[in-house]
Amino acid sequence: MTTVVDGPPVPDAARRREQRAWYWYDWANSAFTTTVVTVFLGPYLTSVARQAADGAGFVHPLGIPVRPGSYYAYVVSLSVLLSVVAMPLVGAIADRTQRKRELLAAFTCVGAVATMGLGLVTGDRYLLGGGLFLVANVCFGVAVVLYHSMLPQIATPDERDAVSSRGWAMGYLGGGLLLAANLALYASPGTFGLDAGSAARLSLFSAGTWWALFALVSIRGLRDRPPLDGEPANPVGAGFRQLARTLAAMRAYPKTLLFLAAYLLYNDGIQTVIALAATYGAEELKLPQQTLIVAVLVVQLLAFAGALLLALLARRYGAKRSILTSLVVWVVAVGLAYFLPAREPLWFFTLAVLIGLVLGGSQALSRSLFSQLIPPGKEAEYFSVYEISDKGTSWLGPLLFGLTFQLTGSYRDSIVSLVVFFVAGFTLLALVPVRAAIREAGNQVPELV
Repeated sequence: MTTVVDGPPVPDAARRREQRAWYWYDWANSAFTTTVVTVFLGPYLTSVARQAADGAGFVHPLGIPVRPGSYYAYVVSLSVLLSVVAMPLVGAIADRTQRKRELLAAFTCVGAVATMGLGLVTGDRYLLGGGLFLVANVCFGVAVVLYHSMLPQIATPDERDAVSSRGWAMGYLGGGLLLAANLALYASPGTFGLDAGSAARLSLFSAGTWWALFALVSIRGLRDRPPLDGEPANPVGAGFRQLARTLAAMRAYPKTLLFLAAYLLYNDGIQTVIALAATYGAEELKLPQQTLIVAVLVVQLLAFAGALLLALLARRYGAKRSILTSLVVWVVAVGLAYFLPAREPLWFFTLAVLIGLVLGGSQALSRSLFSQLIPPGKEAEYFSVYEISDKGTSWLGPLLFGLTFQLTGSYRDSIVSLVVFFVAGFTLLALVPVRAAIREAGNQVPELV
């Protein structure tokens, strides 16, 4: 039996094999999100920058005075500005040539090697750490664009909520397992003949290794599709031209753009919380690194279950209503974070439970819902815009967080400022007529959205 998805008809057995291979990329790259972005790099790079600070307490990248506590947030924002250029261009090339698998392999390789290089950052080499993270995070963002864009090609419209949710669940499980191993390492570094700094650097190195090795499972199991109009002689030039046409054509899909605006707002808030929670816990709440790692591990394990739970909720009430419900929980979580007492890990774990229950589901359902709103043949290009605020590549949130700390010196003020992203995103998403948007994009409308 064959089923038509975006592209030529695919036998059901072959489609299921590709879906299983596709899941493994979430398992692979989530190590970067959890071990690098969420737990180790923020506090570690902040400590490295603090060692490099002058007598007034500032570092000076490119001659600009920056508080060490703001440095990591600014590096995250800069990496996204670079990604804004790279992701749409690569997306256009990928859609034009349909060499998504080969491009995925290339950017994964460079990103994973740069991540391994973070293990070399010692002393006051904060510029080296920032530079390696810029390369790794840009490659991560581009690779995830390519990965996301394969969803419409491997799953029918009615399958996508479930397939997307299984991928996210696999990611949180894989990222959580590596994080658990790194927790054991960091909690007792002396057992392995290491100090705390060496354990942190080895954990960063392990994330790059994990990403590279398990990505091979996906790269071997996925396949490229035929190019749209024959492969162009100059893919880069064709990519620029195709990108210009796509940006112009987006105006013909205002309902899709409304969803994108909503997503870019609320997911910017989500990604900022993920990226800077460990920094907030260490610097403002004065919690030890072991506590932070355990809390993030709790989030990972609950996000695995939460992604599957919200998929069941979406099956009954639709993806849009389920996402809106999760955003209400996010507002409560950010508000709670502002009032958490210092040196009280129990309250921090309560926050971790709340976030874990909605983290995976809100992201998985957003991905599958957006895949319904993309005109056929434009998957990578549209997902390149979507990815501007996905998995560690948000920039407005970290920028607001960093500026708030720069002005007030308070991480509590910085964290509560993120509420605006969830409220604005909720408001815009509530206005999106999903069924009409799917029809407007020329796609089949699922039974329940």
